[in-house]
Amino acid sequence: MTIKVDTFKSGPFIFSQNYDKEKLDRLIGEARMLYRTVADIPILPDMAAKLEEDLIRKSIFSTAGIEGNPLSQEKVDKILSQEEMKGKAEKAEKQIRNLKEAYQIIKNINISSSALTLNEDLIKNLHKVITKDCENPENIPGQYRNRPVKVGDEEHGGIYIPPKILDDIKNLMSHFVEWMNSKDVLSEDISIRACLAHYHLALIHPFDNGNGRTSRAIEAILLKSAGIRFVPHMLSNFYYKNIDEYFRVFSLSERNNEHSITPFVEFFLKGLIASLEEIKEKSFSWIRILTLRDFYRALRKNGEISQRQFDFINLLLELPSQFSLKDLFEKDIFKVIYRHVGERTARRDLKILIEKKLIKTTEDGIYALNINVLG
Repeated sequence: MTIKVDTFKSGPFIFSQNYDKEKLDRLIGEARMLYRTVADIPILPDMAAKLEEDLIRKSIFSTAGIEGNPLSQEKVDKILSQEEMKGKAEKAEKQIRNLKEAYQIIKNINISSSALTLNEDLIKNLHKVITKDCENPENIPGQYRNRPVKVGDEEHGGIYIPPKILDDIKNLMSHFVEWMNSKDVLSEDISIRACLAHYHLALIHPFDNGNGRTSRAIEAILLKSAGIRFVPHMLSNFYYKNIDEYFRVFSLSERNNEHSITPFVEFFLKGLIASLEEIKEKSFSWIRILTLRDFYRALRKNGEISQRQFDFINLLLELPSQFSLKDLFEKDIFKVIYRHVGERTARRDLKILIEKKLIKTTEDGIYALNINVLG
């Protein structure tokens, strides 16, 4: 379904729900199945909080990076760990601090059984938070632009010219929120509704600066309000890792003569599925680690392994890399356990752990934890 809105200076603007449902139904079904799987996996509260914090940090780095912020992930992490700004901050640092505040708004969104009603005040407030104090004279935080702009470049699908004047933007934003809250759009899967919001808000491009960050934040808010955990913060990472494709599918959808937004929706769904798969694997990995720790404790309690062997295999749970006998005496992380014993004792420990299938080895003397000892 499409809705045409006439503008004063920019020609007709199309709000489109036109995507290839037959082609994309499989992806929508796969996303729903994965979400149910992830939702049913028990995650301890402290682990969930740690994961969410890590995802937010990566998402802030990614959504800023898409718009050209030059700061590294390490620098972004350092900024986010500081409670207050120290000294005069550069524009790039201010953008990160603003995003930290915006992500707190997303985090505090209430989860409801009914769909979140989108409104212009929420969009303007997010934009105000995202772009405040960023020294862009043309951009007024929280206010629609009143001048024409160009978006994109020839390397990423070409130049797009969004609606040009304030009256058109006001008109389109009013229609946008009305359409997003309509029965037709609310009947869509929540993932599709979030995708439609992201795409059309970016298409209107209502602000002078910060449109991409605001569009992705609105997408995250809609997903979060529906109770979808973790994934709202992961999609920006997917977009950043696939930045060329992100811009390309937007351009393909915008230029489609039949107003089909299939390229953008398909890209979004693939990102959603990839994010859910990653969360599923992380969750199962945590459960496996917890189970292995219990198993190791049982072996120690029954006297099947020594305290040193117990400490060693628990340490290996935190170290996914392989190791050699030599590493036990040369790497600091292992020296804590093996600094007071000789090579003969270390070899005996490894032999016992191999016999109990707690670790595995190759012919060239490389060892690794056997995470599948329980099947």
